[in-house]
Amino acid sequence: MKDFVLAEFLLRGDVSSMKKELIAAHLTLTDSESASVWQVYEQYSAEMSKVNGRKTAILKEYSQEYDTLTDDQAGSFIRRWLETDIEQAKLRRQFAEIFRKVLPGRKAATFLQLERRISMLMDVQITSGLPLAQS
Repeated sequence: MKDFVLAEFLLRGDVSSMKKELIAAHLTLTDSESASVWQVYEQYSAEMSKVNGRKTAILKEYSQEYDTLTDDQAGSFIRRWLETDIEQAKLRRQFAEIFRKVLPGRKAATFLQLERRISMLMDVQITSGLPLAQS
């Protein structure tokens, strides 16, 4: 359960401010680009936070029940968890188009690369703390 506390923290919306700071430190934006991109980012972050809320609930359920999971429960857990991954991918694709409208192509690509790298690092941290279902 201790590992879940970290996972829950990493999936919460307030972590987006840390992500924003990391992205801003590695992406040079003009004043007009900055105003536009961070407005879009706030919308993106709010939508991603909803998906992360569902993922948090699934992981919390798993962390409380993993030692007594039936095969059916394990299958349900994996299906629902993968569904949140699909939702995240769809959301990234949707917002990639929007970011491309407010940034030149290379800057949009850099922004999305940075956001994705940070998200992947968070995913590694979260999943490495989850016990395997078979354990």
